[in-house]
Parts: sequence; C-alpha cells; structure tokens
Amino acid sequence: MGNRTTLTVDSAARMNRLGRELAALLRPGDLVLLSGELGAGKTTLTRGLGEGLGVRGAVTSPTFVIARVHPPLGDGPALVHVDAYRLGGGLDEMEDLDLDVSLPESVVVVEWGEGKVEQLSEDRLEVRIERALGGEAADDSDPRTVTLTGLGARWVDVDLTEMGERPVGS
Repeated sequence: MGNRTTLTVDSAARMNRLGRELAALLRPGDLVLLSGELGAGKTTLTRGLGEGLGVRGAVTSPTFVIARVHPPLGDGPALVHVDAYRLGGGLDEMEDLDLDVSLPESVVVVEWGEGKVEQLSEDRLEVRIERALGGEAADDSDPRTVTLTGLGARWVDVDLTEMGERPVGS
C-alpha cells in the first residue's frame, strides 16, 4: 500500500529536523496528512516543515482558528496548516475552508485529518506518529515511531527511506 518507511525519532529536535527534511521533498499541490495522539509531535513536525519551506510566521497549532496560512518568504509554496480535530463533518466542513482552492499552489498539512480529508487528493503523504511508550507520562524526550506513507502517483518514485538518517546538526 503505497511507498512506506518507518523510523524512530528520539527527540523534539529530531522531529523538527524530520519536518525540515520532508520539506525538501514537498512541492506545490502536496497534501500531508498527520495523525497521532495529543502531544505526539504533529505540530513540532509541521514547525520543521515551515522552516524547511521558508514560510513567514511562527507555526503553532491552529486548533482555535482551524486553518492558518503561512505565506512564503521566497519563491516557494505557502504552507496551509489545518487542525481538523474539531471538524466533525469531514469533507463538507473542509470544503467550507476552501482548502481545495489553496491546494494547487500550496503545501497543505492537516493534523487530525484521518478519515476526513483523504478525498482532497489521491496523491498524499500520510505521516503517523506514535509514542513508543504511550501513556500519560510521555513527554518530548520519549521516542516516537513515525511511519511515512506516500500514496498516489506523485509519491511512487520519492525515496522516503533516508528521512531522519542524518545526525542532528547535519
């Protein structure tokens, strides 16, 4: 099922770096679907994506605004960061946000979008973040298992296996 790789991320700094590395693979029109429990590292990964894409504005969780657009500082795509947690209506509510209008010229990252936004694009990168230890006591230093799955023709020839392999600081 798609182009898939799994890796272990052992700190918030490495999660941020993984986001920066993934940003190098992204292009306008890409949809990135993030899933994982509260505190898993979805926003930390998205912050790294924003740094890697070179967008304006601090990337923070858009929980209360639902969607936030970060325009590019240079020639790259804008980052549209969506938190679908409170959207119960699935695609209908997502369409009200006009994300399909933004998709062709932006990178759209949707947290909590599983089961809600897959119909926006057959080509998408699904990122599942799971705490290795689980439970309430987990914090940013607990290792995470990150599964990257590229779906659709866009991701067939993209090498996801080298993500997260380089030491911090590279």
